[in-house]
Amino acid sequence: MKDNTKLIHGYSVFDDETGASSIPLYQCSTFKQASIKDSQPYTYSRFGNPTRHALEEGIAAVEGGKFATAFSSGMGAISAVLLSFNQGDHLVMCKSIYGGTFQLVNEVMNRFGIEVTFVDETNLNEWSQAIRPNTRALYLETPSNPLLSITDIAGVVTIAKENKLQTIIDNTFMTPLFQHPLEMGVDVVIHSATKFINGHSDVVAGLVITNDEKWAKQIVLQQKVLGSVLSVEDCWLIMRGMKTMGLRMEQSVKSAEKVSWLLAEHPAVKKVYYPGLPSHPGYAVHRKQASSGGAVLSFELENQAAVYTFAEALKIPIAAVSLGGVESILSYPVTMSHACVPKEEREKQGVTEGLLRLSVGIEDTEDLLVDLKQALGKVISIMDV
Repeated sequence: MKDNTKLIHGYSVFDDETGASSIPLYQCSTFKQASIKDSQPYTYSRFGNPTRHALEEGIAAVEGGKFATAFSSGMGAISAVLLSFNQGDHLVMCKSIYGGTFQLVNEVMNRFGIEVTFVDETNLNEWSQAIRPNTRALYLETPSNPLLSITDIAGVVTIAKENKLQTIIDNTFMTPLFQHPLEMGVDVVIHSATKFINGHSDVVAGLVITNDEKWAKQIVLQQKVLGSVLSVEDCWLIMRGMKTMGLRMEQSVKSAEKVSWLLAEHPAVKKVYYPGLPSHPGYAVHRKQASSGGAVLSFELENQAAVYTFAEALKIPIAAVSLGGVESILSYPVTMSHACVPKEEREKQGVTEGLLRLSVGIEDTEDLLVDLKQALGKVISIMDV
């Protein structure tokens, strides 16, 4: 099946019991037992729920995996995976990473004796050199948030297999449509389903997908004991959102490509971070492992004053935390996604006070371009002064 067909027919989206064209919401905390002597598939909604199970089957099919687990947030999914490791274990992670993941590693995992080394994700030698006798896994996020740095997935997987290590990837920016890490040998894939998979800015959720049964059992255990289960209402909304993901992403990517060129050629913009641009240092690697530049880009203005002027002049994109909605969303990493990262570390990563991230929505492309041009014009006017 092609993508849009798979999103509608590639998994169970119809109710077997009634033929309903939408999986029902099983709004219950507990299930009547046929007998206290025998087990049954569903007993208590923290352990399993038919609506959540339908979503998990669906995302596994779309991502090309055997097992999937749904969590109440993207950070719930990331935490379940990373807290599967033990005291004394060591992980190697890309340095350009989502702020919440950075905070989890530095403020929670270190208390449990799980060590982490951050490396330049673009340099395969650094991945190799960071491996220790107690290293257990390599953690990637590509493209990274918010600098859209690119990691060579196949290269890191090769290093991991040579050293008998696990590989974990945050695939949120690319979605299951544009990048297929499991096919490249990655062991565990994580998504913040809050973003493009749901696509309507009305759900907070996380997903973990794997082909490895041992990993699957461990993740399900984490889901149960940590209690980070996704509500049935949110499961239903994500399944609804998934059906149109292909069409939504097609429009968003088309606009993002044009926006990236506008920004790259505008005198008010110092730098654009978008792996769909040939000028991006990771362009060649990204083209090899992904079928699109995606719908998120970041760009750098001269300073904070320019950022404020630009944001206040924009009419269409909303200023907000998050990304991946049908509406274009402008975020300021310094005060939003990376506010929890110490300033010194942010600057090391390249998250400056002039950096903005734009998640491009499904508005008419021309309207977005006109709006961005007029806002950049306001920036030029204060630069001239």
